Amino acid sequence: MNISINKEFVLQTAKELLQMDSPSGFCFDIMEKIHAYANKFGYAFETTNKGCGIITIPGKSNEKVIGLSAHVDTLGAMVRSITPKGTLKFTIIGGPIVPTLDSEYCKIRTRDGGVYTGTFLSTSPAAHVFVDSSTKKRDPENMEIRIDEKVRSKEDVEKLGICAGDYIFIDTKTTVTESGFLKSRFIDDKGSVAALIALMEYMSREKVEPLYTTKMFISTYEEVGHGAAYVPEDITEMIAVDMGCIGDDLNCTEYDVSICAKDSGGPYDYNMTTKLVELAKANNLDYVVDIYPMYGSDVTAALRAGNNIRGALIGPGVHASHGMERTHYNALENTIKLLYAYVTKD
Repeated sequence: MNISINKEFVLQTAKELLQMDSPSGFCFDIMEKIHAYANKFGYAFETTNKGCGIITIPGKSNEKVIGLSAHVDTLGAMVRSITPKGTLKFTIIGGPIVPTLDSEYCKIRTRDGGVYTGTFLSTSPAAHVFVDSSTKKRDPENMEIRIDEKVRSKEDVEKLGICAGDYIFIDTKTTVTESGFLKSRFIDDKGSVAALIALMEYMSREKVEPLYTTKMFISTYEEVGHGAAYVPEDITEMIAVDMGCIGDDLNCTEYDVSICAKDSGGPYDYNMTTKLVELAKANNLDYVVDIYPMYGSDVTAALRAGNNIRGALIGPGVHASHGMERTHYNALENTIKLLYAYVTKD
């Protein structure tokens, strides 16, 4: 496929998005960034009542409307309580692999906008003190957050304005390597959001119209199960653009676009999936078809909510999902090209 994807733009956009804090339910700043991208490329942007974004790309025909969905919300945590010694107990948002949080840096944001730094730690954090420092289970019951302030009691923490319900943002440690790898927390699904923005940039730059009006739906609650429970009524078919799974008996690598035939919600639309496979073959893309055993998408949420749509799922291969993730530029490029083929070819 001879289309000129701007590699530097794709990776820089992904890095910029990944460095913005946006756990489920706290996507205000990042949606403003998405809005700015839509404006820059000349496309209309609107926001749903719960904060999801809709970008409309006019097509040559309004006979049907195609939806492309990706979620900008991430995993995260929230203050559960303050301990008598001045540390924080936390509850998770979504499903991060909790042991990977041990020793990670974070930020605590108060309701009045104050921000404090801290570290996730085991309650037995020191090898020179605790016999079980290396064996204690790493879960919310046995972990806490050490705040980088002079606090020795619950009252000291409360004076900072920190209380139950405050968001905790996990440091993403985003890195782009010279060899083209993108490694970070939350490539699921900001890698796919970057892919949609890159598709939008290309179509605007080259003045390409899709065959049918296309709406990019950027959801804000996918990690907690109801991201795209509502989609615009005129959407007739929707592709969830989310991460491709890697491991066990799966075919996907960090260089492929993965086409999912079935996940925990059941099979995706047969004809849409077949079209995606045929387009990937015809355009010599690196692709695989896989089954995701423990997975749900925005399309799953939309179908379960009763939306009258057909749905499919694709995405760049991402290693170590819900932990320290990694993908390669090639996977993002293959995803962008497959989406381009889908919206421009019958």
